[in-house]
Amino acid sequence: MFQYPTLETERLTLRGWREADIEPLAAMMGDPEVAHFIGGVQSRSDAWRTMATFIGHWQLRGHGFWVVERKSDGAFIGRIGLWRPEGWPGLEVGWALARAYWGQGFASEAAKASLDYGFGHYPVKKLISTIHPDNRPSQRVAERLGETRSGVFEIAIFGRRYPVDIWEISRERWSARA
Repeated sequence: MFQYPTLETERLTLRGWREADIEPLAAMMGDPEVAHFIGGVQSRSDAWRTMATFIGHWQLRGHGFWVVERKSDGAFIGRIGLWRPEGWPGLEVGWALARAYWGQGFASEAAKASLDYGFGHYPVKKLISTIHPDNRPSQRVAERLGETRSGVFEIAIFGRRYPVDIWEISRERWSARA
């Protein structure tokens, strides 16, 4: 069985997926505000398939999205990690949190841990984030990570196409900030 690496930050634990994670993931992906920029609302069965995709991504690529838990109470707050499915423009640091956890710095904290893990474990020249042009909160997270907008790309998810801005940070810039 695959052993996920576990990351810890001051307030968060980034861990592997468990079957019980379907409940909070389905609730998160059923929220129209959360799902708006990441493919739209999902039914419970679609959220299960998404979770299976996340687990499979770890198996195939050796990296993926972690479950993000708050240390103080073990609450599932979202998913954050490294993502590069077929056809993606590069190794991405991606994030999505349940709405109750927005605006508390959790996305930046966990995304920074993912960014550090990515540069620490993979020989990439840069890491990217794909962000919808209207998603200003995610753009602010990217800015806090030291990423800058570098171009436009169209991603395909389950047969639907979405325009995204590519935000990126080079290994050199990351090293200078670390």
